[in-house]
Amino acid sequence: MMNTSLFEKMINRYNELSYTHNYIYGFCFQNNIYMVKATAEIMPYILKLDKASRGAGYSLRFCPTNAQKIFLLTKGAQVLCSKEFFETSAKESKYNKGEIFEKMVTEFYGQEWTKDNVPFTDDGDLTTNGIAYQIKFEKATFTNEKTLARM
Repeated sequence: MMNTSLFEKMINRYNELSYTHNYIYGFCFQNNIYMVKATAEIMPYILKLDKASRGAGYSLRFCPTNAQKIFLLTKGAQVLCSKEFFETSAKESKYNKGEIFEKMVTEFYGQEWTKDNVPFTDDGDLTTNGIAYQIKFEKATFTNEKTLARM
């Protein structure tokens, strides 16, 4: 049973602190990698409360179920690439799948990607048409209780 109160509090606190409320989510569905733009309003429907690592309490994670992926498809998701191309790109790179997805999305928008560690409170991962976006791929952690308590 999920602690709904904690889940809502963490989403609300994350949104209070976040530089942007615009997201590009990535997920694998039927052998394709999809990307979809969305706002913070859908966070309660696609995130989950998970156990954070190293004693940091709980975390907010994007681990979409098939039903949640179908929901995201209804929000205008588009194919970014095939699963095979994505998996090969990840295997041949020093970067993780989240970073590879961020790189592919950035390049999709005609920009050059560089790895950075800019906090979610300071900027998005990509700015296009004057809108900053956080980019999240499957299994991405948004934040955890320890981080939110520190801020």
